[in-house]
Amino acid sequence: MGLNPRAVIFDMDGLLLDSEPLYRVTWQTAAAELGCPIDDELYARFVGRGNEESERILHERFGDALPLDEFRVRWRRDWDDRLARAPIARKPGAIELLDDLDAAAIPKALATSSPRSIALPCLGGLATRFAALAFGDEVEHSKPSPDLFLLAAQRLGVTPSDCLVLEDSEAGVRAARAAGMDVIMVPDLIEPSEEIAKMALRVCASLHDVIAK
Repeated sequence: MGLNPRAVIFDMDGLLLDSEPLYRVTWQTAAAELGCPIDDELYARFVGRGNEESERILHERFGDALPLDEFRVRWRRDWDDRLARAPIARKPGAIELLDDLDAAAIPKALATSSPRSIALPCLGGLATRFAALAFGDEVEHSKPSPDLFLLAAQRLGVTPSDCLVLEDSEAGVRAARAAGMDVIMVPDLIEPSEEIAKMALRVCASLHDVIAK
């Protein structure tokens, strides 16, 4: 990796797993069925954020026209159906990077804005590759607040400044920097702004590039 962190903290959606397209199609389908279509520009505001924060943005846009209780039921039912038909693909280079860190005896944590009930079925056997897990429903504030990364570092027993974060979203990069951690960005759906790119140690095209540099 060309770096020597004491620990590495992974994001999940869009970084470790190719799950963002599944979130997008289920949220857009459910909202459209309820007469409140979510275009890609609006959806981009949700990337990297927890469900509660994303729902707050939805309420700001649609108000009471979008019944959030029914919206949650519909997108989650669609999510479960799709996940039952096909597992979520791992991002290119994910397993190789995990193996590389194991070989270097560098501990790993996962910090995801997704709640435990969604994250664990998505991870499957990958959950055992991490010494610590931190979920969005375990902290008061989701990304871009630093809470998730600080919780992951605490569970690893590593000082935040000794951790390297791997993230795909702008909210995640902001959260890592707010936690006092270095961060490498591997963009998924959205390319970083100039401001966000400057916050990161570097921006990589894939996890393969994280290993190579």
